[in-house]
Amino acid sequence: MREFLTVDRVANQIRLRRSTYSGTFLLVEGSSDKTFYERFVDKLGCELVITEAKQRAIDILKILEKSNFQGVLAIVDADFDHLQNTTVTSPNLLRTDTHDIETMLIKSPAFDKVIVMFGSEEKIIKFGRDLRTTLVECSKSVGYLRWVSQSDGLNLKFEGIEFKKFVDNQTIQISEIELIKEVKNKSKAYSLENEDIQKRLTNKKNSSHNPWQVCCGHDLVEILSIALRKAIGSNPAIDVKPNSDDSKNTLENILLLAYEENYFHQTQLYLEIRKWETNNQPFHVLQILE
Repeated sequence: MREFLTVDRVANQIRLRRSTYSGTFLLVEGSSDKTFYERFVDKLGCELVITEAKQRAIDILKILEKSNFQGVLAIVDADFDHLQNTTVTSPNLLRTDTHDIETMLIKSPAFDKVIVMFGSEEKIIKFGRDLRTTLVECSKSVGYLRWVSQSDGLNLKFEGIEFKKFVDNQTIQISEIELIKEVKNKSKAYSLENEDIQKRLTNKKNSSHNPWQVCCGHDLVEILSIALRKAIGSNPAIDVKPNSDDSKNTLENILLLAYEENYFHQTQLYLEIRKWETNNQPFHVLQILE
């Protein structure tokens, strides 16, 4: 499905496909989501459809549901939904346990396998702190700033920000004021006052928030890349690239490869998919367990 297709056209394509395919249609946001889920789905009984965006997945699902289309399920990133207590209005819409797929990867033992692969034991001992906890603490400020931008309508741009400008490569600690400056510059939001943004950031923070819902997985991977070059490793930047459109040899892809099926079986999302299958027979999504 191409990005320029309207949600109505994608919904119509799925309806037409039903004439020759009797299985489940699983709507996912993007290609990395497809890569993640296709390892666990029954390829004969479930067909993945990339929708190109979270809201598009939800809108396509709504269109199909209005026509009483059976056998369609959408799985989207939770983003800040759990923190905002955003209710799910459809039994055919599921969300990730944590903020997104990448946070699920880093919370899992896949992260530990990648650290063994790229980390220096000597440097890790010298670092002296739990790396997963350190990454989350460092990334929270970026996550909160994303949330502030979304909730306050600031329309800040985070794509392309350079983490090395506000993350110390030895201590893996963040400078919030440098973060704000970098995001403002990338957004060309020069009229916004640094102090005002920092105040909004402080007001948004709450110790009761689950950091795995606040942090964005892409930010965590960016900070992990910095850590593996200096603080806990000596890897060249090219070997620990966070992500890339033109290369599979990236940290995100390596984390995906390190993520085992039994890790997925421990998630709430897995249980919810199994529940959906029970309620929507004969449709199924996941591979049938032996």
